[in-house]
Amino acid sequence: MAAGKQTPRQRMMGILYLVLLGLVALNVSDSVLDAFRNLATSLGTSTQNTQTTIDNMFSAFKATKLKDEPERAKPILGRAEQASQLANSLTGYIDSLQQLLENEGGGYNESTGDLQKRDNLSISPRLMIKDNEKRAEKLRARISDTRTRLQELSNNEVGFSLDAQDPPARGGIKKSWEQANFGDGIPLTAAVTALEKIRADVKNAEAAVVKHVFGEMDMAIVNLDRFAAVAVAPSSYIIQGQPYTAKVFLTAYDSKSNPEIIIGGSPLPVVDGQATYTVNTSREGVFDWTGTIRVQQTDGTVKEYQTAPQTYQVARPSAVVSPDAMNVLYIGVDNPISVSAPGIPKESLAVSGQGATVAGSAGKYVARVTQPGTARISVSARIGEQTQSLGTTEFRVKRIPAPQARVAGRSGGTVAAAQIRGQNRIFAGLEDFEFDAKFNISRFSMLVQKPRVDPMGPYQGTNGTFSGPMQNALSTISPGSFVFFYNIIAVGPDGLQQELDPISFRVN
Repeated sequence: MAAGKQTPRQRMMGILYLVLLGLVALNVSDSVLDAFRNLATSLGTSTQNTQTTIDNMFSAFKATKLKDEPERAKPILGRAEQASQLANSLTGYIDSLQQLLENEGGGYNESTGDLQKRDNLSISPRLMIKDNEKRAEKLRARISDTRTRLQELSNNEVGFSLDAQDPPARGGIKKSWEQANFGDGIPLTAAVTALEKIRADVKNAEAAVVKHVFGEMDMAIVNLDRFAAVAVAPSSYIIQGQPYTAKVFLTAYDSKSNPEIIIGGSPLPVVDGQATYTVNTSREGVFDWTGTIRVQQTDGTVKEYQTAPQTYQVARPSAVVSPDAMNVLYIGVDNPISVSAPGIPKESLAVSGQGATVAGSAGKYVARVTQPGTARISVSARIGEQTQSLGTTEFRVKRIPAPQARVAGRSGGTVAAAQIRGQNRIFAGLEDFEFDAKFNISRFSMLVQKPRVDPMGPYQGTNGTFSGPMQNALSTISPGSFVFFYNIIAVGPDGLQQELDPISFRVN
């Protein structure tokens, strides 16, 4: 149940009504029935006092605000009158229900001041719940509808106790709002008191909304005494082919006001009604900010306004140097590519290839190619609501250069006998190549020439490994011997077989 501002007397009567409903479940004694009658009388008096207050607010508004500022006051008066019409419509329905209950209750007894059948437990359930009219259900729906429409008139800025929510369960028994107020076990006088309470809640809600609506006349009015021409562009960084757009308009502001202007939790100095926001750009990235402007009203309350979200980008000063003659992609290896566009976040870039596959993100990519010739790398970016092409770069596609064969880490020359005797493999590799390109020796031949004897071999090896006969021949070499490796076939990352240059060693 919404909490509205009520007088202590109104709160006391609401609590008393709940207590009496609890006592009804225990015993319907004359003292309890008298308490309901007294509570209904007090609620009726409170309702009359609230109506007097509402009438006085309307009279005062018409005599002052409507007379002094009719153009501004008329719409406000109209909304207040709508609130009263809503309340009066619901009150009229409540009056009809109360009249029905009073008639069924035999009217009022002059000696007791209460209904003749005030202790009757069947009239209220029969007329309000069990009857085909479903009067309690309709009353609940009208209460909820009136509450919603009153809140709309007050822009949901006013709270009040007019509501029809189901009460909490008691002793494990859950009752609906209809049953709790008008159902089985509720004496007739309690049902009438329930209607009196609803009527009082309606008037309290009406008074709260009317007061709030009339209070809008007292809100501060900004005196627009300065004018300026303003141009606002969504971006000052434009890519070729992208249209440049800007909003141009006349703005007005109050140079004599001192609003509180806050950005990022920090207030800004205000001069002539304006503030300047300055921030250090020590980091790269895209940054957002929103400003809050608070204006104090004449009634002491503060009205708060929010600016539209603003965005700016900080980019590192940079220059891009491209060696056009060296734009080469190699087959069979990951070719790293860095992509950037000044003024555009790396996350907004999209990179694609023609004749190449491209993978990666945030400015770092890898290109792979399979056929010699040329490949094209294209870059685009999402700018605003459109995708803009930023350009295409053409690359030459080449095979990896042929490697050099090596034994004992060398590609020929003089070698110690002990050093070459301990070898069991031949390798292939590239000197000063930027990529990690691995080659496998598929087959090769070896010949050993010892002094004053016939040549030993040729021997055949596969997968780069020295065969048994090869290792036996190498174990017998002595100074003055020569070792030759030839017919060397290697396979690189591109899958192509290449015959490598032969290598030879002189043993000393």
